[in-house]
Amino acid sequence: MAEAAGNAGSPGPCVAPAGEGAELAAVIGATVPTGFEPMAAEEVQEKLGSASRISRDRGKIYFEIPAQALPQVHRLRSVDNLFVVVQEFKDYQFKETKEDALKDLEDLVKKLPWTDPLKVWELNNSLKKKKTERRKHNPQSAVRKEKLNSHREGKKADQKDTKKEEDCAQDAAGVEAADGHDTEKTPAVASQNEEEEKDNNKQSDAKSELQAGARTETKAGDSRTSDGEAKVLKFRVTCNRAGEKHSFTSNEAARDFGGAVQEHFQWKADMTNFDVEVLLNIHNNEVVVGIALTEESLHRRNITHFGPTTLRSTLAYCMLRLCDPQPTDIIIDPMCGTGAIPIEGAMEWPSCYHIAGDNNPQAVRRAGNNVCSLLKKNENKEGSASLGIPLDIIQWDICNLPLRTGSVDIVVSDMPFGKRIGSKKKNWDLYPACLMETGRICTPGTGRAVLLTQDKKCFAKALARLGHIWRRAQTLWVNVGGLHAAVYLLRRTWERAEEK
Repeated sequence: MAEAAGNAGSPGPCVAPAGEGAELAAVIGATVPTGFEPMAAEEVQEKLGSASRISRDRGKIYFEIPAQALPQVHRLRSVDNLFVVVQEFKDYQFKETKEDALKDLEDLVKKLPWTDPLKVWELNNSLKKKKTERRKHNPQSAVRKEKLNSHREGKKADQKDTKKEEDCAQDAAGVEAADGHDTEKTPAVASQNEEEEKDNNKQSDAKSELQAGARTETKAGDSRTSDGEAKVLKFRVTCNRAGEKHSFTSNEAARDFGGAVQEHFQWKADMTNFDVEVLLNIHNNEVVVGIALTEESLHRRNITHFGPTTLRSTLAYCMLRLCDPQPTDIIIDPMCGTGAIPIEGAMEWPSCYHIAGDNNPQAVRRAGNNVCSLLKKNENKEGSASLGIPLDIIQWDICNLPLRTGSVDIVVSDMPFGKRIGSKKKNWDLYPACLMETGRICTPGTGRAVLLTQDKKCFAKALARLGHIWRRAQTLWVNVGGLHAAVYLLRRTWERAEEK
């Protein structure tokens, strides 16, 4: 086993040991939208005061925090998933044969410093449990009002909840009509919209069930039931591997590493209804062992009504942050789809005014429903009537926007990729028209635009034709649902656009 430790390379920072009187600290790993790692690190520095290290494995950052700062970590807007680092090896030397390499991984389990990371996991679970209990005891005034109104209406009592939400959305958000042109191109969303909505409605119940069995003591692997009896935790190991020089597969690494974890802690393996998820991240010679702190991605926070393509809220936040919104700025999304970008903007930058629009009435309706659901969620959380959010949703034509020339400060939008919505052929006409019209409404000299597209060739041609209006300031390469896409930061030139 000394040989295994020698082959592991120099270990990186993990959890700072908590001596007597010392505060427990941990190194947190976070998965973020690829291409936006520096921006996520900026958010961590700004909100937590911690410096971040960007991993060589794209889409991950690491930062150290006191364990008591976990609630603030969960409120980060650019983070998809969180885990506490057990130990990191920056240059792990794998054995040449599969059997030896897997045996080294098994032996590694006994040498890892599990105690403090499990304390952090336990603290994280207790915080989630308190949040769930507060949600259960919060007065549901909005629900009672809705039931009372439906009872008075008599005939309308049997109408579906979706109809109520549509009516509410039009009253609360000034919606004229609504749906489908947001653009996080996640394959599962397009085929499982109904399942997604059902899952969202059951999230809090699922969390409660999972958290109920997740109480641990300081001693790793021990848990107590309400009767004081020992409870065996259930776990699974997830291996994320990248690199071509490994003699083993991800499944083989997870299987053997998981077997060693089971033997070490005497936990019970369960691939679906687990309490603890152990992460084994392997990127070439970089190995990170961690324990998951999120049961589902943090990007699932605003959207309850999905379209053919729905942008993740984390990516929407990063796009908005890239254009550096200032108080009183007017921000529009001319192709809003389900409204992920404007809703995220209205929640994080309430001192700005946000306008969302789409040419598809179903898209506008979905965006309005998402706003209505968010207002209800806030009302239930606060226990009082919601004050609303600075957002309006309108049905319009992207080529003929009902906005004055030079009246908008920022344009942020997810453009159609030409796959699930529109076509590559249509983009050759749509992209130049979009850049021309957004150039007209944007303030010369100070206006900026952040646009996401996978049709990079078409966009480059359109931008070349309109170089007198828009200047490209930055390009970020991102992964959107497995597609290689780009986010363009454009700045408006001083050239005057043609008046309508």
